[in-house]
Amino acid sequence: MEGKLFIFSAPSGAGKTSIVKALLAQLPQLEFSVSATSRPMRPGETEGVDYYFLSTDTFREKIENQEFLEWEEVYNGSFYGTLYSEVQRIWDKGHHVVFDVDVAGGINIKKKYGEKALSIFVMPPSIEELEKRLVNRKTETPESLHKRLSKARFELSFAKDFDQVVVNDKLPLAIEEARKLVEGFIENS
Repeated sequence: MEGKLFIFSAPSGAGKTSIVKALLAQLPQLEFSVSATSRPMRPGETEGVDYYFLSTDTFREKIENQEFLEWEEVYNGSFYGTLYSEVQRIWDKGHHVVFDVDVAGGINIKKKYGEKALSIFVMPPSIEELEKRLVNRKTETPESLHKRLSKARFELSFAKDFDQVVVNDKLPLAIEEARKLVEGFIENS
C-alpha cells in the first residue's frame, strides 16, 4: 500500500520537531522518515533511528544513482537527504510517512508527490518570539543566532508555498491543529 506523506517544515526554533514528536506518539499509523547524513554520528545517536550515517563517498554514490527523494549539501561535504527506500520501507508497513525537513526539502518533496502529500509550514508567532526561543535553548553563539534569524526571515517567505500553515503560539493548540489536518487528509483519501 502506498500511504500518504506529511511534510513539516519551519525555521529553526518554530517548534516543528515538538509537533512531529507529539503526532507520532498520538497517531500509530504515522511513521517518521529517518534522513541520511554524511556527518559523523554524535554521542547518543543511533544508526537507523536518528539518521542513516553514510560516508561522503557513499552519499555521493547514492546521489549519482538517483536514490534520494531530496538531498542538500548543507555545509561543504556535509550532506543530508531522504532516501526513496525509506519512504518505501514505511509504506510497506502500511503506514503514512512523516517528514521533519527544512523548507527547501519540504517544497521538493511536495513537488515530487503532489496530491499524496500534505505540506505543513510551522510558523512562529513572530521573529521576536523565535529569537527568544533560540536564545532560551542556550545552544547558539551570537554569530549562529544571527545566521539562524537571517535564514528564518528568508524561510518565512516560503510559507505561502505550503498547503497549510500552523502558527505555533501555544504548543498544545498547534499540536491539536496539526493533528486535525493530518487526520482530515488521511480520511479524505
